[in-house]
Formats: sequence, C-alpha cells, structure tokens
Amino acid sequence: MATKRRFRDPLAIRGRIGLGAMPLSTSGRPSDGQSIATLHAAFDAGVRHVDTADAYCLTALDTGHNELLVAESIKSWHGPAHEIVVATKGGHVRDGDGGWDTVGRPEHIVQAARASRDRLQVDAIPLYYLHRPDPRVPFVESVGALLALLEQDVVRAVGISNVTVEQAESAAQIVRVSAVQNSFSPYDLTSRAVVKWCERRDVTFVAWAPLGGSGRARRLGDDPTTAAFAQVARDHHASTAQVVLAWLLAYSPVTGAIPGARRPSSIVDSVASESLRLTGAELARLADH
Repeated sequence: MATKRRFRDPLAIRGRIGLGAMPLSTSGRPSDGQSIATLHAAFDAGVRHVDTADAYCLTALDTGHNELLVAESIKSWHGPAHEIVVATKGGHVRDGDGGWDTVGRPEHIVQAARASRDRLQVDAIPLYYLHRPDPRVPFVESVGALLALLEQDVVRAVGISNVTVEQAESAAQIVRVSAVQNSFSPYDLTSRAVVKWCERRDVTFVAWAPLGGSGRARRLGDDPTTAAFAQVARDHHASTAQVVLAWLLAYSPVTGAIPGARRPSSIVDSVASESLRLTGAELARLADH
C-alpha cells in the first residue's frame, strides 16, 4: 500500500466563494475579452479560488481553452496574482463532436496534468482533481496517478470529483485528499453524506452548480424548490442567488462553492453572499425547502 503524503489544504485560507470558469469556454461562451473581464472582476471582488479543467472547451481540438483563459487573466491582472489558487481537473474529455467521455487510465491522468501545468504556466498545479471516475478503470488505479503526481511535484495537492462516500474513503486510504467537488444545491442534495464524510475527515467540500446549473440559475425563485429562498432574499434586499449561496456556506463549516459566471456582474453578486448572514429561523425554514 502506498504511503500517504500530506499537504496543507490549498483552500483553507481562501474565501469560500470561488469562480467556476467552465461557462467561459463551453457552449454559448462569451468573447475572450469578456471572459478576461469576468475573471478580473472576480479577483477584484476578492475571489482567490478559480476552478477550471482541461475539458472545459468545445471539442477535443479545443482542449485546454479554459485553462489558457485563466492563465492569461492571472497574468494580466493588476493585483496580487500569487494569492490566487487555481484548481484544475483531468480524466474527463471532449471528443471531436463535443461529446463527453471519461479516461481514468493512470498514464492519461499524469499526461493530462503535465499538459495542464504547462497551459497554466505554473511550476506545480495548486490543486488537481480526478474529474470523474472512469467505470472502465479501477478507481484506485486512477487515484494512484494522483499520488504519483504529488510525488513528482507536478501538483501541490489533490482532490476528487463526482464521487460517492465509498470512493472518497477509498481514495483517502491512498493519498491525502484536500478537496471533494460534487454537485450540491437546493436542486441536488444527493451529496449530503459526502459533505458529512468531509466534515469527519476535515476535507474541503466544493459545490459545483450551487445555483442548480445555468438554466435553473436564471429561474431561481420561480419554482417551488427555491420559492422560500426568494422570500428570504426579499427580506434581506438581496438576490435569490446570494441567499442560496449563503445557505450553502451555512450548511457546513467545510463547504464552499464555485458558481459559474459569464459576466462580471454575476460573480460580483455571488461574492456578496459571503457577507450575508442568515438567522437560525431562516435556515430552519430553508431546510424544509
């Protein structure tokens, strides 16, 4: 059994709201100029955690588009770029037609991480996730590649994404898991047990699609699932998205979120949720949403 190698959690001292950069490179993506402006607005608003992946692109020929955008935005930003933690992922790929597939072979994970490191223009990737388990490859073999990347100093810390409690526990037996990234929102509570596992292990839980995904985010408060959130938002003179994110941050001391954004105003609105404090009564009301 390989020995575990411990690193300080790269997200431990950062704000709990990061930026999910995926919408800047996938279908409907804005111009590169608007994307850079959105990333700069995030940094100016205090975001210090940016989430990307090599597969955030249109097709296989476009692989790495999002990572290149993130690297350029950090390079061109006027602020303290050294404070920004970039998390990227490997093991999920696009095909020539823009479809999605998983490739969890260890040799692919190692090669993908090295390519991501070069695109991000860093000595070592601050946080690197296995993007998604590959059902054709034993999970422990894919996780073993994360340990190899640590030992080779390609990455500084590792995480796992889209996993069950059983998979998280299996990974933790092989390598120090710094973060788990799963879908979590009022629309998707299936990872509640994973959040509890992260609490027991003192691991950061990062919620992707915290507003339910781009389609639902535009309709927050317009359906029964988030109607209560919309009412609390009116009471606070806040946006419904801010209340959803504040609820998520209050859910557990280990939770953080990476809402996506295509416009500067969207991420600035999301960051404001960190200063929104919900009362015990409001949290109880939202627990029954």
